[in-house]
Amino acid sequence: MNETSGALLGPAEIRDLAGRLGVRPTKTLGQNFLHDGGTVRKIVRTAELRPGERVVEVGPGLGSLTLGLVEAGASVVAVEIDPVLAGQITATVTARFPDADFEVVLSDAMDVTSLPGAPPTALVANLPYNVAVPVLLTMLQRFGSLERVLVMVQAEVADRIAAVPGSKIYGVPSVKAAWYASARRAGTIGRSVFWPAPNVDSALVRLERREPPSTTASREKVFAVVDAAFAQRRKTLRAALSGLFGSAAAAEAALRAAGVDPGARGETLTVEQFAGVAEHLPEGAVLRAPRTSGAGDVEEAR
Repeated sequence: MNETSGALLGPAEIRDLAGRLGVRPTKTLGQNFLHDGGTVRKIVRTAELRPGERVVEVGPGLGSLTLGLVEAGASVVAVEIDPVLAGQITATVTARFPDADFEVVLSDAMDVTSLPGAPPTALVANLPYNVAVPVLLTMLQRFGSLERVLVMVQAEVADRIAAVPGSKIYGVPSVKAAWYASARRAGTIGRSVFWPAPNVDSALVRLERREPPSTTASREKVFAVVDAAFAQRRKTLRAALSGLFGSAAAAEAALRAAGVDPGARGETLTVEQFAGVAEHLPEGAVLRAPRTSGAGDVEEAR
């Protein structure tokens, strides 16, 4: 591994590169460029990548984390929505690592259904805060080859993804992430390592793929129950699920059949219990569209 600081991008190089490209970080794309080599290497070490492992990175930006992944010997495919940044990143990588196994895909990550090369087994990324949850869930859903995930997100979002049943922050992201993987918070990242510095704290969350719950209900049905259960957190499940099941009485019958107290609230149920409830959805039930949460994350039923 090349441990020279010159292999990675520093603050001055980030600003110079952005200036030459005419790039101004935008809130719309959630752009906060990482410029600290020590932080980059900390993220890469935490990801515990195998030599030559195929890694997908979402939102590489100017290439700070990308260079760290390549430096560690990973085979990297990066998905970048900004055509200017996508056009530059290959030159940035090859200038420092001429033999790098790297390629870039110009696309919105939410539109990607396939990736070139070998199927990725790891996702490592500094996800844009405004779309972190839907991007994470979409990647887990579409790429079953992903065994491990390490993403940097807003600290509050990291806590929500890794939350357990019964906690105040347990909600839609927690349950949907648990469908695919076990999750835990894996570190805190300071604000000063970004340009521009965000006005919120950042954290790493690590996910390990596991089999989804054993259930006869489809993922779509389970996620519809989850969305309905948390649409109004203060309501009991009997009331919260009444619209989805057709009536409060029908919702109560389904909950009792699944062994769930109708007077309980959504934050007390495990993903397995939600799956059990979803098994009793009536045929032809209208699955509700994804909702937007108050925390700024679109919690999509993916």
